[in-house]
Amino acid sequence: MRYPLLLLLLLLFLPALSMAGALHGRITDENNKGLPFASIYIKETASGTASNEQGSYQLQLSPGTYTLEFKYVGYRARTETVTIGEAPQELNVQLLPEVLNLKEVVVRAADEDPAYAIMRQAIRLRKYHRDEVNAWSARVYMKAVGRMDKVPSKVLGIKMVDVDTGIVYLSESVSELRFKKPDKVHERMISSRVSGQKKGFSFNQASEMDISFYDNLLKVQGLSERGFVSPLANNAFFYYRFEYLGTFQENGRTINKIKVIPRRAHDPVFAGSIYIVDGSWRIHSTDLKLTKAAGIDFVDFIRVRQVYAPVAKEVWMPVSQRFSFEGAGLGFKGSGYVTGVYSNYSVQPAYTTPPRVEEIAPEPAPDATLADARPAKKPKLKVIKPREAAPEAQPQASNDKMFSKEILVVEREANKRDSAYWAAIRPVPLTQEEVTDYHKKDSLEVIKNSRPYQDSLDRVRNKPSFGSFLVGGYTYSNSFQNRYFSFDPLLSLTGGSSILQYNTVEGVVADLRVAYSKRFEDRRRYSIAPAVRYGFSNQKLNARLQLSYLYEPFKNSTISVEGGRYVEQINNLNPISPFVNTVYTLVAGQNYMKLYQRDYGRVNWRSELWNGVSLSGILDYAHRLPLQNTAEYTLRDASGTHFTSNVPVNAELTDATFLPHQALTLALNLSLRPGQEYMSRPDDKINLGSRYPTIALGYRAGINALGGDTRFSTAAIRVSDDMGFGLLGSSRYSLGGGTFFSRDKMYLMDYKHFNGNRTLFAGTYEGFQLLDYYRYSTSHSYLEGHYEHHFNGFVFNKIPLFRRLKWQEVVSLNYLNTRASGNYLELGLGIEHIFKVMRIDFITSFQEGNRARTGLMVGVGF
Repeated sequence: MRYPLLLLLLLLFLPALSMAGALHGRITDENNKGLPFASIYIKETASGTASNEQGSYQLQLSPGTYTLEFKYVGYRARTETVTIGEAPQELNVQLLPEVLNLKEVVVRAADEDPAYAIMRQAIRLRKYHRDEVNAWSARVYMKAVGRMDKVPSKVLGIKMVDVDTGIVYLSESVSELRFKKPDKVHERMISSRVSGQKKGFSFNQASEMDISFYDNLLKVQGLSERGFVSPLANNAFFYYRFEYLGTFQENGRTINKIKVIPRRAHDPVFAGSIYIVDGSWRIHSTDLKLTKAAGIDFVDFIRVRQVYAPVAKEVWMPVSQRFSFEGAGLGFKGSGYVTGVYSNYSVQPAYTTPPRVEEIAPEPAPDATLADARPAKKPKLKVIKPREAAPEAQPQASNDKMFSKEILVVEREANKRDSAYWAAIRPVPLTQEEVTDYHKKDSLEVIKNSRPYQDSLDRVRNKPSFGSFLVGGYTYSNSFQNRYFSFDPLLSLTGGSSILQYNTVEGVVADLRVAYSKRFEDRRRYSIAPAVRYGFSNQKLNARLQLSYLYEPFKNSTISVEGGRYVEQINNLNPISPFVNTVYTLVAGQNYMKLYQRDYGRVNWRSELWNGVSLSGILDYAHRLPLQNTAEYTLRDASGTHFTSNVPVNAELTDATFLPHQALTLALNLSLRPGQEYMSRPDDKINLGSRYPTIALGYRAGINALGGDTRFSTAAIRVSDDMGFGLLGSSRYSLGGGTFFSRDKMYLMDYKHFNGNRTLFAGTYEGFQLLDYYRYSTSHSYLEGHYEHHFNGFVFNKIPLFRRLKWQEVVSLNYLNTRASGNYLELGLGIEHIFKVMRIDFITSFQEGNRARTGLMVGVGF
């Protein structure tokens, strides 16, 4: 027991030893209660830190004299001068509430709250303050904490076996963050710590936390689809009311406190307080909140607190930010926060002189007195532009070589830092609860990763349930060895494979697929997936085997081999799911799915060659055989049911039947995403978005070799992208076309097919909703386009009933042109987020300008 005890004592005393030459203490309010996340700004180093949830703080400083400014939103700032020596010092600071002076502002506009004049000035200078630096760099410390206050025993029938109340996620990180106008960002995470995961890397991202209220619209990933209007936006007066609460003095500056009030309860806006520096009209600090009424998802509210400070002459930057939240749902209730502390700023100012705002006052009203001269109209503001800094005179805050499409890189050794390192570098001390969580979870990590513990959890997880077998599928886990067996559900309602099916070719079908997968610590994995299919009507047994290996996770490089005898749809896009076809065949007497048999072997490979450039290829050899209907059973009156033949109707073929034949086909696909940004982690690469669309090039050919009977070649191109329009919503489009260079010998399965739909259940939303599955499949040139715009509540948010239900509107357009179809167009109006997951569309189709069909589609729309 001697060595574990010595190790424990060492871990306990290392933080104390590392405090030599440090300053620590507690920041309290007028009642001696700790002020959580109060800001401490060091003027000499243009750095900052913050207190923890209990008001405690700590600073590691070199010997010398420093001026410290202690701030907390709603409290009067306090400045202290300290001299740091070799020995640690304690400095406790008490902050008093703001004493607001309502006599500082002279009312100049008739019947208008003074807050509007202040906000008008701040909005006028919004763009200047947003762009006042060409480049900057800083060190950012982040801490993320998530707590569970309530956990249900089961969720959707699944037992919660490894979720407890208390802290469920605790992570710290330190990053070097750089920015250069207009939008270049690079972040290097140099240290990372996750409670209970010594080998894990934090998902903190300082660049995602860098939001600015100087932007018109604030977009926060995962919170809302449409963004939130800033109180300093150009159109802020349309969304907000403002109330002047008074002023206070800080370091010779007058700070105005403005109450921010939404004009309408359900607009995407903030509520709370914003503090504006008089004269320069910049943000001093913020204390603003978003609620569910503003349109946030998943949580009940988010509170944003920011503190700004001068880091260079006439340049203010955030020195601390904190996002706190609470939420409840599905029996869970929890809360958490993410805090960021900025230090070691290096800035490259964009201007040498600040702007000036001149007020052009109109003539006073005739009845105005000398004591109260009120103008007849609101004063006009004129901005005198500042002088831009010469490039050669600007200090280099950032080097262009530092910026690339890699916006975040996590150093390989980031999670190897010891306790002494964290005690020395951590600017915000841990609370006792967080210290306990680290010690407890790090100590239990060995136990939790042990085989007995993992097996005990698996025994609970692996207990089958009726719901999992029926609709969800079942997975048997061996977590310790990272081995998993998965089985398809009896009925898949989401369009995947089902064990139990029905079609007119095979009758009742048993399609059993089992997948075995093995994962490795370096994220490589392989899978073996055998499948057996038996049709009780045609009495045919089919089987196949698929082997897949992900051998380079960083490039998503995968190779797979499969082969056997199986039944597949003639339309290789599989436009109708087995479950939907089963329902329509049995209930409606419609057999839309057309099948054929394949005895085949296939090799499939894909990889990212370079960032934004991916290549995939398929080499397939198959003996293809036709199939006929063998079953006629339906739940409807059998005497009135006449199923169609298993041979599809195609406008380019007088007869689509075919004889058994062989086909050797090659397919190559190249995907290009210019300007693709990405994040690099030691074991993975995460691709992000790009300002440019994705371009996909495809080539497919039937090769007359090794017994192959087909001879054809075709090429295609497709351009697609997502576009955001702020409060107006977001769009997605896809435009493609192709042609056949040769078609000496080919069959219907070799044609270019389209995603059609003839059912009430919506097909893929990047396809057609009223188009026949096979009629316009083509062996000639074609043009296809899809466009969809989600308004994200821009219209319905103004209608009380829809606003309360949180329904959202969507419009769609689908276009097709082939030799046989001519100009085919679909127009759709839809409502999504019904019961949070449902979407309903009303679709009308037109062919050569004439209305063809109409239909109502039900689908999934989150």
